[in-house]
Amino acid sequence: MFKIARSGLSQSPGAGTFALGEGEQDLLNQFCFSESWSGDLSNGLFYLGERAVAMHGLQQAECGLLNLVRGYDSADRNHVLELFEQAATTSSHFCFSTTILLASGQKQPVFCIGESTGLEQRYSGAIRGIFFFPHFQLETKGRIFSHHQ
Repeated sequence: MFKIARSGLSQSPGAGTFALGEGEQDLLNQFCFSESWSGDLSNGLFYLGERAVAMHGLQQAECGLLNLVRGYDSADRNHVLELFEQAATTSSHFCFSTTILLASGQKQPVFCIGESTGLEQRYSGAIRGIFFFPHFQLETKGRIFSHHQ
């Protein structure tokens, strides 16, 4: 899933105030963990939280877009790059889902929701969002096949 929408087209009431009640936050934490991230479109750098850095297989919290998506499923990588390119040219809301290939050989699903703003002036603007990492991993096809031999 790779979706992008122009900013303001489908604003829900109270947009920008994403606050979960205690019960909803507990339920969310039961199924996944989430972590916010941000990016500076004037220099192309993204800033991730500690857990997102680890999940993406990165060494530091500051990275470029190509390093961010390097571990994504190869079938999805270009779609995600195109989505970020679109978001960097027009203030937008977007989402995507893919998997990250982990060193263990398993795949970690990742869901992302974000927005880009402040793109009225050339080479400026910001991008921010949140990653959701479910508390499960998927086995690769090769590993599934080897279990059934």
